[in-house]
Formats: sequence, structure tokens, C-alpha cells
Amino acid sequence: MRIVFLGPPGAGKGTQAQRLMAEHGMVQVSTGDLLRDAVKRGTPAGLRARAKMDAGALVSDDIVLELIRERLGAPDTRRGFILDGFPRNLAQAEALGPVLAGIGQALDAVVLLDVDLDILKKRITGRRTCSLTGKLLNIYFSPQAELDACIAGGGTLVQRADDNEATIDNRLRVYREQTEQLVPYYQKLGLLRRVAGEGGMDEVYSRLTQALGLAA
Repeated sequence: MRIVFLGPPGAGKGTQAQRLMAEHGMVQVSTGDLLRDAVKRGTPAGLRARAKMDAGALVSDDIVLELIRERLGAPDTRRGFILDGFPRNLAQAEALGPVLAGIGQALDAVVLLDVDLDILKKRITGRRTCSLTGKLLNIYFSPQAELDACIAGGGTLVQRADDNEATIDNRLRVYREQTEQLVPYYQKLGLLRRVAGEGGMDEVYSRLTQALGLAA
């Protein structure tokens, strides 16, 4: 299947995409990874992207679309792909259609992971890494025994600098202003699949595979 994942930051898109890849042979296509690789290899698109980044400007959509066109034309995407981080706004979504048509591809589904905003904030602001084991925990959702085990073992619960309320509020604002526009856009195209993103990872994955018609 050829899929786009939508949803606010912290909705669990990356976690669910990884599992879909592992179990169904899809390829995750991350625009961030594509840009870093192109810059590293010094491709024509990578050189143009680097010039933008060095100037402190956003990488233009035409460069990103060029990278996506090239990546989705590779043989390993024939079993399916998951677009991660693109499109982010209506202009990008409208430009993506012709790019996919040009390489004989078409989206099968656009998955929206719906999560209550209060839960979303707790998922992100509550994230901690045990300095001893590197295990990712959450002060709101992890079993207390796991949190206590880290401390008892001599570790500390470390919070990432950007996992704070001000940062998540800004990221959610950008999502609401830009990416949320894609929900009615893809709904009108008959591609949208709404999946409740709350609950355990297995619960969400079960709903996801049912929505995509991939459930065993």
C-alpha cells in the first residue's frame, strides 16, 4: 500500500509506521532523511537544498518533490511506502498528486491518527529517558515500578530540552494552521482513514490495520 500519515506531533505516527514497515514490507520515506542524504552525497538537489539551509531559508517544495520523485521511483517502493513528514500543507498535497502520477504511483490511503490534545501534551511533556539504561519512559503513562527502577539503579529521568509545554504549543499551532487543512482535502478525495490514536500501541495498531484492510 501507498500511504500518507497525518496527525499532530506526538500522535504516534513514527511508531505505527515502523511496525507497518516491519510486518508488511513497506518503505518509510522521510523527507528529513532524504534531504540529509542528498546534502551528504552532494547531488544537484542536495546542493540546492544546502544553499537554502546555509542561508537560513526553508528548503523549497520543488526540491523536496524532486527528492520524493526520485526516491519513490526506486524498486524497493513497489511493495508500498509510507510518506512521513510530507505533505505538510495544502500546496504540498496538491503538488504531490502530479508527481505520483508522473511515476505511475497513486496513494491508497491517508491515515489520520486522532489523539485528544490533553493526552498529546502529556505524551510529549512527560517523556523521559533513563540515564542508566536509555529506556524511554513517561512520567504520566509508564508503570511507577519502571520509573522507580531507574532511580533505584542510580539513574536519572532526563527530559529533552524541546519536550516542554511552550515548544509543543508552538508545534500544535503550526499543525492546526497548516497540516490540519489536509484532512478535508483528502476526505474529499475519498482517501482519509480516521484511526483513534489513544490507548496502547497494540490497540492502535489493530485499529490501523483494520482501517487499511490489512488485519489478519
